[in-house]
Amino acid sequence: MSVQSPQSSPAAPSPLIAAAEAAPTTPALVVELDALDRNLARMVEAARSRGFKLRPHAKTHKCPQIAARQVAAGAVGLTVATIGEAEAYAAAGVTDDFFIAYPLWLDDGKRRRLAKLAAEVRVHVGLDSVESARRIVGTGASVLIEIDSGHHRTGVRPADAGALALAASELGLTVDGVFTFPGHASGRGSTVSSPLSPVETRERATRDQDAALTEAAASLEESGIEPRVISGGSTPTAGLARPGRINELRPGVYAFNDAMQLALGACELEDVALCAAGTVVSVPAADRFVLDTGSKVLAADPNAWAPGYGVVPAYPGSTVIQLSEHHAVVQLPEGVGAPRHGDRVAIIPNHVCNAINLADELVIVQGGTHVDTWPVAARGANA
Repeated sequence: MSVQSPQSSPAAPSPLIAAAEAAPTTPALVVELDALDRNLARMVEAARSRGFKLRPHAKTHKCPQIAARQVAAGAVGLTVATIGEAEAYAAAGVTDDFFIAYPLWLDDGKRRRLAKLAAEVRVHVGLDSVESARRIVGTGASVLIEIDSGHHRTGVRPADAGALALAASELGLTVDGVFTFPGHASGRGSTVSSPLSPVETRERATRDQDAALTEAAASLEESGIEPRVISGGSTPTAGLARPGRINELRPGVYAFNDAMQLALGACELEDVALCAAGTVVSVPAADRFVLDTGSKVLAADPNAWAPGYGVVPAYPGSTVIQLSEHHAVVQLPEGVGAPRHGDRVAIIPNHVCNAINLADELVIVQGGTHVDTWPVAARGANA
């Protein structure tokens, strides 16, 4: 099946174009504040209306100001990827309830840090082995059993969840429930020749998630452990989740959305709240121009469903054909004129999480005006 670029249809007006022009300098990651707040409110309401609690994954933005807005909008706490991210958000006083959605392997230093964190805030962590469980004992953190629902990264088979939960409980850990990450919804590892469409891929991953967590929860119950938390969800699957055994969702990218979510059909252009603002530094040909937003700004993630390294809202049908460290080369469609030297251009990154981790700060724009600058406080907090 051939999947067209999300830019192949006529351009919809995008406030990101004005947002890029409002940045004090380039390259910069620019957040359109009104779109951000709409995204946060929409996801909370969608989760609440279907009976889910929302625990957003804050590794996407790494920014306490955005995390605070998520909690104020109705999130029950935060999901993070590392102890360091939890430490950064706890220090900022954003929330006192964290889930580290990762099968931690604690060395002595990490064990001390986790224990200190768990003495100050509520912390539960991901678990997929007895070996890891032994190292968590005594830290004060509780655990959720990680389930592999089809992404084939980490996690146990759903049928094995009860045995691991029982073993962890016998070691003295509190087992809160089960969780999974349906990462195969994004099409990672596939190509544009996949036999499934983007929507079909999302739907399949959602079904896989529901079935896996339902089986895993039953496995815990058969082992005599009540699964109080049954947690799933990613941005591509959150909108498709239906009431059932799952009681919590953990999307992350939804706060901004990105080119991959556009290609998956998980959002519309007006839902994208972040772009990389670039300046045209070269126009080497009539059908090609170069921006100062290279891989050190956009990151170099491919998109399983569309060619190139991002979406250029002002130039529908164009492709970011090449990234160097400091250069982004944009190929224009036939008949479209190139911008001039010095013009500002917005690019929507393929994968916003990796782009954020390259930035020290986010430029905040509202109504085409620069209103604030927020630090990416958890940048590089990879341990």
